[in-house]
Amino acid sequence: MDARAIRSAYLQFYSARGHHPIERANLVPRNDPTTLFNGSGMQQLLPYLLGAEHPDGTRLTDSQPCVRVQDIEEVGDNRHTTFFEMLGNWSLGDYFKSEQIPWFWEFLTDVVGLDPARIYVTCFAGDEQNGIPKDTESADIWASLFAAAGIDADQVDLGTERRGGEVGSHGARIAFYGGKNWWCRAGAAEAMPVGEPGGPDSEVFYLYPDVQHDTAYGQYCHQNCDCGRYIELGNSVFMQYARTEDGFAALPRRNVDYGGGLERIAAAALNSPDVFRSSLLWPIVEQLQSLTSKSYDTHTTAMRVVADHLRGAVFLAVDGVRPSNKEQGYVLRRLVRRAIRYAFELGVEENFLQKIVPAIADLYRDAYPEVAERHDDVIAALVKEERAFRQTLRRGLRELVRMSDRLVTGDELFVLYDTYGFPVELSVEEARSNAISVSDQWRAEFDAKMREQRERSRAANKMHL
Repeated sequence: MDARAIRSAYLQFYSARGHHPIERANLVPRNDPTTLFNGSGMQQLLPYLLGAEHPDGTRLTDSQPCVRVQDIEEVGDNRHTTFFEMLGNWSLGDYFKSEQIPWFWEFLTDVVGLDPARIYVTCFAGDEQNGIPKDTESADIWASLFAAAGIDADQVDLGTERRGGEVGSHGARIAFYGGKNWWCRAGAAEAMPVGEPGGPDSEVFYLYPDVQHDTAYGQYCHQNCDCGRYIELGNSVFMQYARTEDGFAALPRRNVDYGGGLERIAAAALNSPDVFRSSLLWPIVEQLQSLTSKSYDTHTTAMRVVADHLRGAVFLAVDGVRPSNKEQGYVLRRLVRRAIRYAFELGVEENFLQKIVPAIADLYRDAYPEVAERHDDVIAALVKEERAFRQTLRRGLRELVRMSDRLVTGDELFVLYDTYGFPVELSVEEARSNAISVSDQWRAEFDAKMREQRERSRAANKMHL
C-alpha cells in the first residue's frame, strides 16, 4: 500500500468502527497564541479532550498535516521531517485500552500488512513518587495480541532512555519507560497544576533488523534508541488521571488520543527505514534527480532537506502564510531559503521552485482540494521569495567564508541577516558545516543588535510623525 491508500484505508477502518471523520485544521492554530503551528492531530481537539462536548460525537478520526520546526536540524536523516501527516483517532469518554490497542494492531497487521514479528511496543513504568501505578493493563493486552500471533512477548523495565542505552532491551517485545510514556500538557507529572488531566501512553515501533546499532546513542539498542533501528509508528495516549491536591485520582471520563505518522507507516509497508522512499516524498526526490542529474544515493541529505522543506512550505502557503520576518512567516521564509541553499549544493543556481511545487501539489490534489485551488497563488508567493533570496545568496555565502579566519559573533551574523537576508539559524548552520567557529553568545549578541535596530526604527517613525 502506498501512503495515499493507507490514509484512505485508515479513515475507512475507523469510520467502520463508528468514528466520524473530521476536517483537517489549518496549520496556523485559530485563537491559540501559545504555538505557531499545529504540530499534532490532537491540538484542535484539546478542548474536547479536556471535557467539552464535540458536535460530531465521542468517536472521531482524521489525517492532519503538521509542522514541527524543532526537528529542522534533524532533517537529512532517514526519518525526521518538519512536515508530516498524522493519522488520528479519538475516544471522548467512550472506548478505552481494550478496544484501542487491538484495533491499531489489526490495522497495522491485517490492513497495511506489516510483519507482526517486527512490531515492538512501550508502556508506562509507573511513578511511585506520585502514586501512579505501572500500566500493566496495556502490557497485558499487547502480550495477548503477540501470543495470538505466536510471538513471545518478554517484558523489560528500562525507566529512562539513558538506562535503555546502558542495559538495552535485548529483544524484549514490551519495554517500560517512565516519563517518556507519560502524557500531559505540562510535560512531567510533578509539573501538572491541580485539575490537569494526563495519563500513560503506549508507543508502537517497527524494527529494521538490517540497520546496525550506532553506539553513539548508547552501548545497547532499545525501543527508544535514536540510532534508527527501531522507528516509532504511532502512540496511543490514555488520558485517565487528574492532578489533585493530594496526588492523582482517576478521571470519571477517560479519553483515548492516538496519533501515528503516515509517512513512517508507508515506509514500513515498503520495508524501508527511509520515509523519503514513501509515495508522498519520493516523487519530489525523483523530480529533483531529473532536474539536477544528481543521484539520491550520492546527494541524500540535500535532496531530503529540499523535498521536506518545500513540501512544508507549500502547505504553509496553502494555509495563508506568506514569507516575512515575523512568526509563521519567518518559519516559511527559513524553510524556503534553507531549501534553496541545499539546492545550490545540488548545482541548482537558477530558479527552480516553479518546477518542483506543481509536483508537490499533485500529491495532495485529491486528499486536500484546497491545494489545487490555491496552486497559482502558492507558486507566485514561493517563487517571489526564491528570486529575492537568490539575488543575495552568493554574496552572503562569500561573506561568511571571509569570516573563516576568526570567531564569528552575533554582530556579524546580524549583518548577514540585515544585509543579505540570511535567517540567522541558516548562517550558524552554514558556519558550522564549514568548520567556522561561532561565538557561544551569538544568540544574545544577535538579539541585542535586533533590539538596537528596532529602537532606531521607532525613533525614526516618531521623527517622521
